[in-house]
Amino acid sequence: MTGLSVETLAAAAPGPITSAGNTQLGIAVLAGIAVIVLLITRFKLHAFLALTVGSLALGVFAGAPLAKTIASFTAGLGATVAGVGVLIALGAILGKLLADSGGADEIVDTILARAKGRAMPWAMVLIASVIGLPLFFEVGIVLLIPVVLLVAKRGNYSLMRIGIPALAGLSVMHGLVPPHPGPLVAIDALHADLGVTLGLGVLVAVPTVIIAGPLFSRYAARWVDIPAPEHMTAARPSAEPAHRPRFGATVFTVLLPVALMLVKALVDIVVDDPASPLQRVTDVAGSPMIALLAAVLVGMFTLGRAAGFTRARISATVDRSLAPIAGILLIVGAGGGFKQTLIDVGVGQMILDVSKDWAVPTLLLAWLIAVAIRLATGSATVATISAAGLVAPLAADMSTTGTALLVLAIGAGSLFFSHVNDAGFWLVKEYFGMTVGQTLKTWSVMETIISVVGLGLVLLLSLVL
Repeated sequence: MTGLSVETLAAAAPGPITSAGNTQLGIAVLAGIAVIVLLITRFKLHAFLALTVGSLALGVFAGAPLAKTIASFTAGLGATVAGVGVLIALGAILGKLLADSGGADEIVDTILARAKGRAMPWAMVLIASVIGLPLFFEVGIVLLIPVVLLVAKRGNYSLMRIGIPALAGLSVMHGLVPPHPGPLVAIDALHADLGVTLGLGVLVAVPTVIIAGPLFSRYAARWVDIPAPEHMTAARPSAEPAHRPRFGATVFTVLLPVALMLVKALVDIVVDDPASPLQRVTDVAGSPMIALLAAVLVGMFTLGRAAGFTRARISATVDRSLAPIAGILLIVGAGGGFKQTLIDVGVGQMILDVSKDWAVPTLLLAWLIAVAIRLATGSATVATISAAGLVAPLAADMSTTGTALLVLAIGAGSLFFSHVNDAGFWLVKEYFGMTVGQTLKTWSVMETIISVVGLGLVLLLSLVL
């Protein structure tokens, strides 16, 4: 590959890069995904490297020139990071401020002080959903599970009765509601409207989390009746600062970006005039980057300064928040590279050709593709990114609402049946002190319920919108 400049590779990226037939392309897609799955599951290779190698393998199997495959992967990686990288970074900063300032603890303790007995599972859903908005799933688990264990132990509650609602709240936010990386990447790939997707995502998320959380937890508690593990109940989720932020200010900060994006969507629908000063203001204020940036800047005062942090402490908190997301950014970027390679070898057109005679609705097809990739790779993010790339051509002629529902169908499919190839499976298993079988009967079934109920609600919305 010596002698190939960046400019040469970039020039090769646009447009189809192979004229292979549908059969060869189908085999190439299966082979590329198989390479990724094998590298992640069998050889335990990092998902970033597996996606990179899998993208190159896809191009080779499709008969595309290697230089053009590299150009497609590089272009897709760059475009994806450019589209969502800043948003992921801002979300990480807000989450770190929330945790270190004690704002998360304030939300948790305030709600728990007002919830007793049968209301406790519903309180856990509310806590996890609010806290889960700006946090990555793994961070949310680390933050909330110690609280779940303490509540279960001190209140003599069934661990599953308290834990499943919290996990459901985190998982639903992760898969269906931006600004989480998966939904953001799908929105970017399908050119969906973020505000509409966010609004519909909340509509789908609320009944989904109720069914998969408090309602399912009744059965999960019967199937798996275990006490909270002693060695996990000592620590609080964040270090206790000198002062805590107030509950109202903390909730306001967490919900600020969501509110700004929803206002933008509402004004776009009601006003629908690009020349309107109101719409121009809300288009800027409600853009994802500005909305999250505003929340971070406000959070430095309502969370950081309210907790007694100095300017240096706030700066250090921001600095520490960015290092852990390097891996997430690389995985998301490589997933975008794989998506672009899929598009450039002509897989999108192949799906259009093959599926035009099918009786399978587009939303169901997108869900099935995401389910297959989720089961194979164990990664909701990889499933979302890859499925979005595969079905992107199907969104070309869809309405704004239809495209948003397509994003949600993919997000629901990406959560289907977490099992032993998913890092989240082992995280939950270890925190709750369960066996593999117990984790399958509780966590894995809960994820499947979220996926199936989410799809059902998306299909229902598609009939009325």
